[in-house]
Amino acid sequence: MSYLPFFAMPKPVRITGRSSSITNSFVNGVIPVVPPTEQEVREALEILGMLDAIACAYCGDTSTEWDHLRPLVDKQRPTGYISEIHNLVPACGKCNQSKGNKNWLTWMLSAAPLSPTVRGVADIEQRITRLQEYERRGRPTKIDFEAVVGEELWERHWAHHRRLLDLMREAEADALDIRIQVREAYEAQRTAG
Repeated sequence: MSYLPFFAMPKPVRITGRSSSITNSFVNGVIPVVPPTEQEVREALEILGMLDAIACAYCGDTSTEWDHLRPLVDKQRPTGYISEIHNLVPACGKCNQSKGNKNWLTWMLSAAPLSPTVRGVADIEQRITRLQEYERRGRPTKIDFEAVVGEELWERHWAHHRRLLDLMREAEADALDIRIQVREAYEAQRTAG
């Protein structure tokens, strides 16, 4: 019997493999978070038909978080929407992860993994109608961040981002050299011993 198929080698980590996390930090780091009032949460849940039981607005499973109905990020830049009650709905982890930064309606009706359509959610049309009503009654705030803060500060922010990514690329080259030299030392030790 071969035991090798039961073994999974960890994949080498690349410093530049974390660049999307850095970009998300630069985008999400400038997006305000506005906590709702008790009344705003109640109104949101009322529109969504959830005053008695809170569930995922997309599929009806247990709600574990609140998802941004309209994405905060598009093409690695803020869309202008912020974290506020008018842009948040209760969601389950499956739906939130599957939806990502897609348009909620397009995603719900798509063949994306774990979308409500793929999962066969029986009352999908009713859920869509509630979410459309939620959009009509609670207009989210959309702000042109660059216009508010000015071109100079906005460009400085993204210059920091570019410099950090450049440093990550430089560090990746050094890390590769280190990895090669350590591997060679390992092989020399194994051969000698």
